[in-house]
Formats: sequence, C-alpha cells, structure tokens
Amino acid sequence: MSKRNTWENKQTARERLRAERERQAKKDRTRRQLIVGGAVVAVLAVGAGIVVAVSQLGKDGKSGLNESWEAASKQELVKPANTGGDKGTEILIGKKDAKHTLDLYQDMRCPICSVFEQSVGDTIDKDVKDGKYKVSYHVATFLDRNFGGSGSKNALSALGAALNVSPEAFSAYNKALYSKANHPNETKDDYAKDDVLLKVANEVPALKGNKDFEKNVKDGTFDKWALTVSDEFDKVKDVTGTPTLKMNGKKLTAEDGKNVPITPDQYTKAVDGALKS
Repeated sequence: MSKRNTWENKQTARERLRAERERQAKKDRTRRQLIVGGAVVAVLAVGAGIVVAVSQLGKDGKSGLNESWEAASKQELVKPANTGGDKGTEILIGKKDAKHTLDLYQDMRCPICSVFEQSVGDTIDKDVKDGKYKVSYHVATFLDRNFGGSGSKNALSALGAALNVSPEAFSAYNKALYSKANHPNETKDDYAKDDVLLKVANEVPALKGNKDFEKNVKDGTFDKWALTVSDEFDKVKDVTGTPTLKMNGKKLTAEDGKNVPITPDQYTKAVDGALKS
C-alpha cells in the first residue's frame, strides 16, 4: 500500500510538472507573438478613442534594420523638395502664413491612423485649404520594429518621393495609402513591396506615370531620409501612440480629455476649442 501511494504520488507530481511546462510554453508563445525586436505594440481602446501605442520594452537603441535598410542608413542623406530643417525632416502642408499649426503623428502601418484619415482627413484638407492652420507631419516606423518587416519605412520613403513632386501629391498619396481599399492589416508587410506602393500611387494624378517618382521609389532615393524622419519621431517623449494630434503644441483630445477625436464632429470641436484658448 505504501509503495503504491508512493508511485501514485510520483505520477501526480509528473502530471503537475507536465501541465506546468505546457502552461509555461503557451505563455512563452504568446509573449513571442507580442514582443518582436524588443518592442511591444498594444491596441488601447478607451471609450470612443483608439490608438496604437508605442511601448519600448528593453529598447537598447537597435533599430532592427535588415541588410538593405542597414545599408541605407549609411548612405548620404537626400532630402525631398518641399521639406524644411537641416535634415529635411520638417514636413509642412498648407499656407506658410497660417497662424496655427497642427502636429500630426502617424505610422504608415497604423490601422487607427487609417481609420482617422478616412474619417477626419477631408475635414483637415478643408481646414488647411481655408488657412485655418497648417499641418506638420511626424511619421514613425515603430510598427516595423514591433511586427518585423519594412512597410512603414518603405511607405515613408515613397511619401518622400511624392513630397519631392509637390505638397499636394504628398497629401493625396498619404490619403490613398490610408484608404480602406488599400491599407493592409498592420501585421502584413505589404508596403514593403515597391510594386504595391506604385500601384496605389496610380490613384494620384500627379504621380501616375511620373517617371521621376517611380525611379525614386524603386531606387530608394529617400530611404535614408525616411530613417531620419523616424528617428526624429522617436525623440518626442510625450507621444506614446499613433495617431496623436497637437494644436500649437497642445494635445488634442475628444471631450473626455483622453481619447483621440476620431469623428469629424469630435475633431472640429477639439480644434475650435484649442484655437479659442
């Protein structure tokens, strides 16, 4: 009897150990799915506002670049036309004499940035045309670090090629890339493919059939610039997710004071309130 109990106890212990190993293995698999290259992407849904948040767990300064982008980081910087600043990282769209500035922080793979553009983009376009404010774009590539790939960087480089054509081409191309018909799931690295980016560009009259634009996309003329723009985004300490909006340096939120104004009405109320204060 004593021997049998000992054997049963050993079997029970083995079962407990096996179950614990399986539980830990499952936990590790889940963690690996969430953590890529030392970063985590989290989708935070707070009330009506949704942002893709940037988390930098254990970030050690490594960019996670593949070989081609590692080579691009060592190239000479080529700045697109229609940019400002020493490194060409200032992207201003709108009338230069507009008194107010909207800072817009985005990542080209960000799904909520896509939703925001589809919902509020036309309102921003009208406001900019009317001279209500100008828009300063700050573009990140953290989703490449989180999910792997180079879609954010490659799309940003292509936006540089569009900006080199004109500010209007940049705005139209940005809208096309974020459109419901074109924007991929953030886990799919579709924008890493030049042919995908060029196909979307055909929707923009100024870019369709534009040989210089096409060459710049294929040659990666503005790859180094894209990395430089992304580095500037990473230096902004008070931006923890995309999309983030600031009017004259102050964050814009919906009426709850927390969430991104994701509808035209929410956005207009937030802007008008900020301009009155």
